[in-house]
Amino acid sequence: MTKHLVLVAGNIGTGKTSLTERLGGRLGWRTAFESVADNPYLADFYGDMRQWGFHLQIFFLGHRAEQHLELANDAQSAIADRSIYEDAHIFARALHHLGNLSERDYVAYRTIFDLVVGNLPRPDLLIYLKAPVPVLMERIHQRGREMERSISADYLGLLESFYDEWMGGFNACPVLTIRTEDLDFVHKPKHLDIVVNRIQDRLAGKEDVVFPTDT
Repeated sequence: MTKHLVLVAGNIGTGKTSLTERLGGRLGWRTAFESVADNPYLADFYGDMRQWGFHLQIFFLGHRAEQHLELANDAQSAIADRSIYEDAHIFARALHHLGNLSERDYVAYRTIFDLVVGNLPRPDLLIYLKAPVPVLMERIHQRGREMERSISADYLGLLESFYDEWMGGFNACPVLTIRTEDLDFVHKPKHLDIVVNRIQDRLAGKEDVVFPTDT
């Protein structure tokens, strides 16, 4: 069977982790997730974003590059929760925009990022999840994670604008865009079936998937 590397991208609360888990289970693919529990900078970052923003981004860059290479070199197909590309185009950019990453540190980070990513194997597909900010806020509230309590609708809106710009110029691989506000792949197997079928078709470009609300 052909080896595939698929990445799942999207704003906070769009359902990346749940979809990654279920697609991995359904397809028998290896799964990979963001480093949170073993992240040595995360607690310090939330205490002082300006002091620790650069350190955190460098850690994520190294972690995700290592993860990306490992998945790409594995003979088994794999799917990863969040892409290395989002680190620079979304989150480091947001830190810089909000004044938590200086111009000097941002330029240095982007130089390193471009060098690292330029030498990584390209994925076969990027699944881009989207949902309106009010839906994201409700999901974040429902899951009740301590570190997410300070996330505001304005911040999610900023990230969403960066995602839109990034997707407008993204050409590293085909993109499958999925709107998740009416999607329940946890309790509605038909929705997961649609995603699985689209992935197996190996999309050759960008495409939106519309999920009927009555299924």
